[in-house]
Amino acid sequence: MTTSDYLTIFFKIIGSLALLIYGMKIMSEALQKMAGSQLRHILGAMTTNRFTGMLTGTFITCAVQSSSATTVMTVSFVNAGLLTLAQAISVIMGANIGTTLTAWIMSLGYAVDLTSFVFPSFLVGIVLIYTRKMRYVGDFLFGLSFMFFSLVLLSDGGKDLQLESNPAIIEFFKSFDVNSYTTILSFLAIGTVITCLVQSSAAVMAITILMCSTGVLPIYLGIALVMGENIGTTITANLAALGANTQARRAALAHLMFNIIGVVWVLCLFYPFVNMVCGIVGFNPDIHALEQQDVVHLLPVVLAAFHTCFNVINTTLLIWFIPQLERLVCMLVKPRKSETEEDFRLRFIQAGIMKTPELSVLEASKEIHSFAERLQRMFGMVRELLGIEDDAEFSRLYARIEKYEVISDNMEIEIAKYLDEISNAHLSDETKEKVRSMLREISELESIGDACYNIARTENRRVKGKEKFSEEQYNRIFQMFELTDEALTQMNRILVGHKHENDIHHSFNIENEINNYRDQLSSQNINDVNNHKYTYAIGTMYMDIIQECEKLGDYVVNVVEARMGIRQQEA
Repeated sequence: MTTSDYLTIFFKIIGSLALLIYGMKIMSEALQKMAGSQLRHILGAMTTNRFTGMLTGTFITCAVQSSSATTVMTVSFVNAGLLTLAQAISVIMGANIGTTLTAWIMSLGYAVDLTSFVFPSFLVGIVLIYTRKMRYVGDFLFGLSFMFFSLVLLSDGGKDLQLESNPAIIEFFKSFDVNSYTTILSFLAIGTVITCLVQSSAAVMAITILMCSTGVLPIYLGIALVMGENIGTTITANLAALGANTQARRAALAHLMFNIIGVVWVLCLFYPFVNMVCGIVGFNPDIHALEQQDVVHLLPVVLAAFHTCFNVINTTLLIWFIPQLERLVCMLVKPRKSETEEDFRLRFIQAGIMKTPELSVLEASKEIHSFAERLQRMFGMVRELLGIEDDAEFSRLYARIEKYEVISDNMEIEIAKYLDEISNAHLSDETKEKVRSMLREISELESIGDACYNIARTENRRVKGKEKFSEEQYNRIFQMFELTDEALTQMNRILVGHKHENDIHHSFNIENEINNYRDQLSSQNINDVNNHKYTYAIGTMYMDIIQECEKLGDYVVNVVEARMGIRQQEA
């Protein structure tokens, strides 16, 4: 075989792997779009204990055909506070079982001629893509066709190698002592490194199946590569968690620790375990594949069976030790100092978790709720400011409110940037509408921050002018503050997920109370100024505070309407 022939086969195999990765990416994203919010609800709701969490992780990974998507999503949920660390570990264990389906699909691709299926699927897929209602099904079918087509090409590439029976390559791999743990550990490390580099366990599995099925790679070394792929696949979630909070980083580390522990115990029983799997399938691992031509087609099945046995047994053993695994990662990953400081920092949104755009909406939603809670704390400071008489204490709290106003502006900008990144990705119509609603929410929330700051500025102006409100004015302001704070509390209930009809009606009722009370106080203020109960200047500052509270109530209702999908009313 000439150098040109080798290059042709090499590029054919590399190109087929690229097509495989692309096909799985399209297929996974299409499945996520079809599942939409249901997938998020399943993950959030079906994790009541370690067993349901494990089953949920298995189901979702089988559904989206990507353990990386599931683990990154799980880390994102932990980062957003939607899953506990223990729940996340159980889901990740299930994801490891779910990903074994991919290996079985690939073994099928090598065992069955899929050519007759692939090309009609491409045709049906492209037709469905151009139909509005079925375009996600078309995307899925197109991705699946790409994946199977790549397996056909890989199989052809393998046959080219096999037909020419490359003695040099075969002798090279035969030179490794398959009975040596040094060799097994070396190939395990190679599998880990390659998977970390390409960030696709499917690609490594495909190339391993190819090399084993052609008889080039002994089965022991192929299984070592598969074990390395189990460790290397954890890099995606760990990279995603780099900028996340402590719990998210712990969840990602738990994924790594779970796979490392599994690999360690399998290494201790490596040869008996591999022989057991081969025995189940009907293949003799001690005889070279080329000398077993009658059963060489079973090699892809051996790899898929090992992958399944490894992950199922590992999960069965370690699911009982989730509390201990949780304590271990908590000891290894300590909270960052910055996480305890009161400063501008997005708690849930991190650039590293933009792996699955359809699911990134959850981080944005949780961040918006955090934004709203911060603004209610800001309003609490404003209420406190009204009762402070000490100048130094007043200045300290006023400076803190100013800082919150800057934070409010920055949070709006950063969340809007994140939502803009999400909207640039391929999203379902439902998610696109949700992103538009969120942009409206953050705009209204920033206006709440402005209203709080305006009240504080009015107070600052009053204190600097040595003016004082009458006791009656104080009582009325505090009563208005009570109504406004109740509106903010109700808004936060709805943002966190309480969308009961009573909650929504309560928000609108509070706004009506605020409007009516504002009208009442406005009329009363005119009478009090005319009756010389206080000066016009103090009456103006008094009504400025009342008016800002009324505006704040309007902004709150706008946030509630945006969250509920109610279109903004014409002015």
